[in-house]
This record gives sequence, C-alpha cells and structure tokens, in this order.
Amino acid sequence: MSTWPTDPVVYELNTAAWLHDVGQRLGSVAKLGDVPEHEWDLVTPDGVDAVWLMGVWERSPIGRQLALDSPDLMTNFRSVLDDLADRDVIGSAYCIRRYEVDPRFGGRAGLSAARAALSARGVRLVVDFVPNHVAPDHPWLSDHPEYFIQGTAVDLAESPASFLAVDDTVIACGRDPFFPAWPDVAQLNAFAPGLRQAAVATLIDIGNQADGVRCDMAMLLLDDVFSGTWGDRAGPALGAEYWIEVITAVKAAHPDLLFAAEAYWDLEWELQQLGFDHCYDKQLYDRLLHEGTRSVAGHISAELGYQHRLVRFLENHDEPRAAAEFAPVEVERAAAVVIATLPGATLWHEGQFEGRRVRLPVFLARRPTEPVDDQLRAFHLRLLAVARQIRHGDWKVCTVDGWADDRSCEQLLAWAWTGDRSRVVVVVNYADAPAAARVDPPWDDLDGAAWQLDDLLSGAQFERDGADLASSGLYVGLDPWAFHVLAWTRSGRKSS
Repeated sequence: MSTWPTDPVVYELNTAAWLHDVGQRLGSVAKLGDVPEHEWDLVTPDGVDAVWLMGVWERSPIGRQLALDSPDLMTNFRSVLDDLADRDVIGSAYCIRRYEVDPRFGGRAGLSAARAALSARGVRLVVDFVPNHVAPDHPWLSDHPEYFIQGTAVDLAESPASFLAVDDTVIACGRDPFFPAWPDVAQLNAFAPGLRQAAVATLIDIGNQADGVRCDMAMLLLDDVFSGTWGDRAGPALGAEYWIEVITAVKAAHPDLLFAAEAYWDLEWELQQLGFDHCYDKQLYDRLLHEGTRSVAGHISAELGYQHRLVRFLENHDEPRAAAEFAPVEVERAAAVVIATLPGATLWHEGQFEGRRVRLPVFLARRPTEPVDDQLRAFHLRLLAVARQIRHGDWKVCTVDGWADDRSCEQLLAWAWTGDRSRVVVVVNYADAPAAARVDPPWDDLDGAAWQLDDLLSGAQFERDGADLASSGLYVGLDPWAFHVLAWTRSGRKSS
C-alpha cells in the first residue's frame, strides 16, 4: 500500500476474542482465513486506516501453565468470566514462544488472508513486537543464551520468582524497573549485539507480513533505562542506541513499515528521535481522566511535529474500559471528540464504541457478553467519519476568552483545522458546568461576508456576521461536556 497518512486511525482487535465471537456467529471455529467479508466490514468503518490484530503470535504452553497455576491470575480470570474453563486460558499474548502466527488463528496463511481482506478495503495491518522479553520456551533460550540477562545459581535460589533455569543456564525473568519480575518471560539483553541482529531479522520477517508494528514497552530498551534496570548484569552499552540500530536496519528493507511505541515515563520525544513514527500519548490520557481542561490545554500546546507523532487514546487492552472510567457517557463522548480531532494517530479499541465495560485479560480466548449501546456506537461511527473529513491541512489552537464576571471560558478547549477548501473549528466544554466564551478563529478574512457554521456532529446550523467574528470572535455557549465541530462556509450574502 501507499505511504501511511500523517495522522493514521488504528482500530485494535483482540484476535483471540474477536475470532471466538466470529465463530459463534458462524456456528463453527473461525480462523483468520475464514472471516466473512461482512465481518471485516464491521471492523473497518469509514475513518479507520489500520487494524491492529493484537496477539497473533504463537503463545507459550509453559506460560499458559504458569497462568493456570497462579491463584491470583485465576481469581482475576473468574471475575471476568464466571463460567471460566481451562480451555479459555490460552496464555498471554505477550508471552511469545515464536514469531509465527498461532495455528489456532490460521498460521501465516491466515494472516496473509487477513492482510489481503484489509488491503482490499484500503486498510493496513498492524501486529505486535515485544523487544524486552520472550517466553521461557522460545528457541533462543537454548540456541542463544547469550541474548539474555543471565544470573547465577545463587540468584535462582534466593529469588526463584525473578530467575529461571534453562538447561545449565540461569536467566533473569523479564521486568521493568518499577515492578516485580514477570515470571512467565525471559529477559533479553539490549546490549547483546547478537540479539539486535536477531531482532532485525525478526522484524524484517514481520514486515513481510504486516504494514506496521506496535512495540511493547519500547522505552525499556533505551540505554539509560536498561542500564538503570540491569546494571552490571547487562554489560556495557553499545555504540548506538538499540532502537536506532534496529529501526534503521529494518526500514532499509521495509521503508514504509510503521513503528509505533508503547511508551511511558515522558519518554515519547526521545523515542521519536530514535526513529519511532508514533508513540503512545499516555500524558493526554491521564490529563483527560484526572486533571481537566487547563492541563489538557497545556499539553496540546506542544510543538506540532511532536504532536503529529503521538498516539491519542482513551483505552486499549492495557487500560480500563473508557465506558467505565470516563463516566457518565457524556464525559466519554467529550473525551472522544478531543482525541479524534487533534493531530496525531488515534487508537480505538474494539468494544469501546459499543460501551463495553469489562477489561479482558490478554490470557483469555473469549469475553463475557455485554449489552451494546447502539447510540454510543452510532456516535463513534459518525465521529470517525467526521474526523477523517476534517483532519487535513493546518492545525492550530484557538484563543479562548471570556469576561471579567464570567471565567467559564477556562473550561473550553478549542482548535481549528484549515484545508485548501475547508475550515473547521472544534470547541469542547470539558467540564461538568455550563461555559460561555469568545473563540478567536485563526483566519484574517472573515470580515466582509456572512458565514454559515454547520455542526458536523449534531447537524445544527448557525449564521454569523463576518464583521462581528473579526472584531469579537465566535460566541460559544455550551452545556456541560458538550461540543461543536463547526465547518465554516461563506453564506453568499455580505455581512452587515
């Protein structure tokens, strides 16, 4: 396919759970090559540029057994599925035994069929890459133990939850610096030259099968983070950062392969500089959920090139469901308008549109039945289509002001998109009280004409005088959590 759009929209599917649901509708087991055309249509609505098939790679039998043997995990799984059976536990999508498509999903041929079905709809395919760790039965552990952080028999005896024995070698379990080790995975060594070469080869093969990769916990491979986590066990850092070396080599083979980083700890800018096309915008998520309008306004004032390379989201498989966190529904809708109309990539999660509230662990092959909110789904589908229509050209934050005795303007977020033949202003009252303000559009040719403003989401229409707009800005009054997405056109009559 052609080069990725500047601000792609990605729709995440839990491959195992989605195929289970498709199979239920078909009345038979479904693999990727069996998915009917109308099912692909449902997950590629207007406005979606890519589908992320989360969890396509072969899962570890050892990792699955560890999950079945874990009382804490099984308690969590039963809280999600009250009729849980052992067969529902298929192991973590991030405990990867091999970078081969899981046979239960149709193997390599199945993924090829999925990519073809998406490509026929003008949609790209994204899959996972986990740079930090692999399953304890991955072939690299026996063939290349030098790829891993190693320990000693003493380490294993003193901390059996943090180390594992493979043949005659002790290997550290994977972890990040702020949490205990993950007992079902083995820690790769970012400073091992052979590991980097193997990662490049793996990613080149992935690039033969997909259009983009979402790199799990990408910041853990940064030199300073990795050194701080593993110290002398890792050995000295190499001459180039892991991601510079890996991404440069992979893009030489696949120039259009998109690299998206799951990133935290305010390291998005650094990862962008190392070659990532897009990085998770966890800061925006946290500010929308916990901090409110002024904090969000400060965040979106950042340099535009940086913003275009962020991934805006309200949920994904790692976060609680948006319908549960951004409640009541008016809050979720306002937040959705924010992330959908800002510059940057947008990530939506299957079930988010329908108002699902149960977060599914990545270990499970099916999910509980939940009611569908048809009105919420219709709203999101409309928002997707509108976002595709307006997000092109120049983007700019709009100045918002009020009056000495009414500072409710501070609740409003506003920005504008200016295309060759279009201009749109988005205004969101991201607060639980009414707000009024004057919004200053970024155009200097408003005077001398009358303007029609069409709200692309609600269908409302407004007529405004250009001279008043030029001198005083656009008056906006919004109820709590309300919003406008206003397309501006000259109405054909002169302003008074």
